[in-house]
This record gives sequence, C-alpha cells and structure tokens, in this order.
Amino acid sequence: MELEAAKLIGAALALIPIAGVGVGLGLIFSSYNEAVGRNPSAVELLEKKFLLTFALTEALAIFALVIAFMIMFS
Repeated sequence: MELEAAKLIGAALALIPIAGVGVGLGLIFSSYNEAVGRNPSAVELLEKKFLLTFALTEALAIFALVIAFMIMFS
C-alpha cells in the first residue's frame, strides 16, 4: 500500500467520531426543546447549560477534524 493511500484511510478513520457528535448534538437540541416546552420560565437557566454542552460537544468534532488534517498533510 502506498503512503498516500494509507494517509487517506487514516484520515477517514479519524473522522468516525463526527457521527457520534452528530447524534449527541441531536439529543442535546431535542432535550433542550422538550425542557423549554415543558417549563418556559426556565429558559435562562437552561440556555446557559445548553450552550455549554453544545460547545463542548462541537469541540470534539473540531478536534477530530484537526487530527484528520494532521494525518493527511504530514
């Protein structure tokens, strides 16, 4: 196997966690919408937690993308 092919396969494997991030973000959004629908007065409290969990989950996808780029271009 050539080196370039191995790099492409490794970069593709490094992007597998993005599927889990997509599922996690869907669960976060659905839980937030359900909680706000049940208790609209708690929007301020829930919004802070929602944005924190969204940012931390999205950071995992960014890290996976950076690792894939490092594999491809090194």
